[in-house]
Amino acid sequence: MQQSLKGKVIVITGASSGFGKGAAMELARQGANVVLAARRSELLDQLARDCKAAGGEAIACPTDVSRRDEVERLAEVAVSTFGRIDVWVNDAGVGAIGSFERIPLDVHEQVIATNLLGTLYGTYCAYRLFLSQSSGILINIASELGFGTVPYYSSYTAAKHGVLGLSASLRQEVKQNGIEGVHICTIMPTAHDTPFFDHVANYSGHEIAAPKPLHDPQHVVDAIVRIAQDPHDKEIVGADGVVKLFMANVLPGVSEKVGAKQMHNTVTKTPPANDSPGAVRSTMTEGTEVEGGRRG
Repeated sequence: MQQSLKGKVIVITGASSGFGKGAAMELARQGANVVLAARRSELLDQLARDCKAAGGEAIACPTDVSRRDEVERLAEVAVSTFGRIDVWVNDAGVGAIGSFERIPLDVHEQVIATNLLGTLYGTYCAYRLFLSQSSGILINIASELGFGTVPYYSSYTAAKHGVLGLSASLRQEVKQNGIEGVHICTIMPTAHDTPFFDHVANYSGHEIAAPKPLHDPQHVVDAIVRIAQDPHDKEIVGADGVVKLFMANVLPGVSEKVGAKQMHNTVTKTPPANDSPGAVRSTMTEGTEVEGGRRG
């Protein structure tokens, strides 16, 4: 049964662009109190003003989710401001594209720190609070690469496998212990047209090309809002992701071979380009909207 989001307190990491920004606006339009977290403080301040104008309450809390102390502070700010947290969305993420050995090790480490450890820290803070409240919805944004693999996305794929495993294991704990009112939910998007491809570290030797098909990010935003209203265990967003999961289970060898070839062509068949660290270790001015503008 869908519940009203009016007055609900919702923490969103990765809120300065992409899915996080889109979800923040949609949730604010429904009257939610949103706590906005990302590294780009000036974008968060503007988003907070936009959320208030849309009908919700909002506060900005600049946060680097790869730092445990900053995630703990985020939870403290949310509770001290609104008294509780009803929904926590772990959306912050970065990526690095290129041959495994060409990507600097510190970049691999930061991808893992942001995507997996950041999700772990957020999950830990939210889950302990949810237990004390006897209620709460955790929404972890994973990826189709949480259950599949492709070349040239090695540390990103490793991190998303970890997010999927963390979420599934914790969900089992909740169910085995009969904990009512606490929900562990996972969203697995396929490739969507967000600024991810503007922010990604590029060590491929080629210009970045997004995989096809590239979907409208509003579909993931809608999934976040829907699960915040009516939580369920997991959801793949993007019909091609459903097909890929089916193929991976039924014909794993064929699925792996086809997926690898498609990604190899996507990454290596574009013009040459210089290496770039992207937004993995530090922020960028580019890519501030929900959409990346790569479709069409």
